[in-house]
Amino acid sequence: MKAVTFQGLHTPLKWEEVADPTPAAGELVVKVGRCGICGSDLHMTEDAAYGCQHGDILGHEFAGEVVETGKDVSGYKPGDLVSVIPLKSCGQCEQCRKGTVQWCEQFGLQGGGYAEYAVTRPNQCVPLPSDLSLADGAIIEPLAVALHGVNLSGMKTGDKVLVLGAGPIGLAVAFWAKRMGAARVAVQDIARHQEQRALEMGADVFVVDPADPVGSATRALGGPADVVFECVGIPGLIAQGVEQVRPDGTILLLGLCTKPDTFNSFAMLSKQVRLVTSAFFTRQEYIATLAALESGALAPRTMVTETITLANTPEVFESLKQRSGQCKVMIAP
Repeated sequence: MKAVTFQGLHTPLKWEEVADPTPAAGELVVKVGRCGICGSDLHMTEDAAYGCQHGDILGHEFAGEVVETGKDVSGYKPGDLVSVIPLKSCGQCEQCRKGTVQWCEQFGLQGGGYAEYAVTRPNQCVPLPSDLSLADGAIIEPLAVALHGVNLSGMKTGDKVLVLGAGPIGLAVAFWAKRMGAARVAVQDIARHQEQRALEMGADVFVVDPADPVGSATRALGGPADVVFECVGIPGLIAQGVEQVRPDGTILLLGLCTKPDTFNSFAMLSKQVRLVTSAFFTRQEYIATLAALESGALAPRTMVTETITLANTPEVFESLKQRSGQCKVMIAP
């Protein structure tokens, strides 16, 4: 089959021929229909902390058609359309039974979506309703990541919400925050590339003011934020969030930052700020996201800005390392 593979840090991906996957017992093969390019994929090719190895196939936001099942697989058959939960898990332990699969002892991140076919497990598959597209199935994962963050933040109806970063996760947070009752949602970024999309996703206002990020956001919200969502992952934004959140407010971290960061803990303590981290999502949140799309939520679909072929993926992937009007690019193998 054709696939796009990791060649090394700071090196473009490669479109090449690799062996077709064969399902072992308890596994199935999915013909990939759509796979989103995630910001973390971009980071994986630039940062050794992610541990990518030569020949790895990235891509964890995907949906497709079951084409082959291994021994002892039940519940799925060739022809079924599925969205793949990219969190490897045993499916049988207490954490898996509760839906908190990210704490399973067999946990790992499922890749393989940058290819014509990928191997996964039945417990990671969610049937895709006939009225949802394969692209819908592929945007569930980033939406579920954002939903998990909003749920953990303790955001309440009527809260003022500030989202730092207008990437797909930040936009998805704006969508959920507004949908779940936030009185006012501001999205703050250093560029206006995603301004219109942020407003379509649920933001009331879009803020760009590098000279005065704290003051401009506070004015846009009509006061300090009840909850600040850090959705970028660069040093300095926790400290900025401390200035932007109200006393007894919450900062929720969704941005992936592999570099050391510093902030004034006294300033945080003085305001009794809660700093909360969010990792992945639960199975229930994944299914809730699918249900929101099935019920007619249209805004998340505006994140998809382009659909490309596998052959074009290395070139487009490199271009996404520079800020532009692109948001969520889908691969159609």
